[in-house]
Amino acid sequence: MDGKLDLLTILSLVVAVIVIIKLRGVLGRRTGNDEARIDQKRLTEQAQRAAQEKVVTLPRREREAGEQQAPSAATVAEAEAKLKTFAGGNPEIERGLVAIGRTDRMFDIEHFMRGAKQAYEMIVTAFAEGNRKTLKELLSRDVFDGFATAIAERESRGDQVDQSFVGISKADLVEAELKSGNAQLTVKFVSQLISATRDRAGAVISGDPQKIKDVTDIWTFARDLASRDPNWRLVATQAPG
Repeated sequence: MDGKLDLLTILSLVVAVIVIIKLRGVLGRRTGNDEARIDQKRLTEQAQRAAQEKVVTLPRREREAGEQQAPSAATVAEAEAKLKTFAGGNPEIERGLVAIGRTDRMFDIEHFMRGAKQAYEMIVTAFAEGNRKTLKELLSRDVFDGFATAIAERESRGDQVDQSFVGISKADLVEAELKSGNAQLTVKFVSQLISATRDRAGAVISGDPQKIKDVTDIWTFARDLASRDPNWRLVATQAPG
């Protein structure tokens, strides 16, 4: 062909290119039905994944109750021995702790004492700050009403409490009893505070902003053992005798 392409060859190449382009267009393009099927599949898969992520296995209350009511004899004996040791030879406290422990197998006196110390600091601080929201979460209704009244009277006079909580030097369990399904534990706290009350003008009318003061409080915490709420609340306060 003298190194030149004849007309027939050129036409054949053109036709081949056109055919390839058309095939590519048809094969590479999704129809409306194809896209709808793909989108539906994608949505179905996403819905399935979302449903799986939201599935939460809730424990059955009756099963939990059964597990707590039927611990091994060794576990029961060990738990009661621990409570008796904590009572320190006080028969009344021992009876109270054992009664609470037999009703609530999850009761842990050491855990309670740690929580009581934290609650004490939170309540003392919230009272000084006039933080009713925190107090409402930690106090029974009657005790909260008393604290709220004292805060309102202080605010009406324009008084302000400057307080720094130094720490708790001692916390002793002094009473333990079970009354109609309600556990009541009384703790004697000895703490150190720096506290001073100022009037509207800022003058100190009580306390000393430079002196650490020892404070003794006897507080009773209670919890309904039949309730799913694990929190204890302050139900009574008393001055040391």
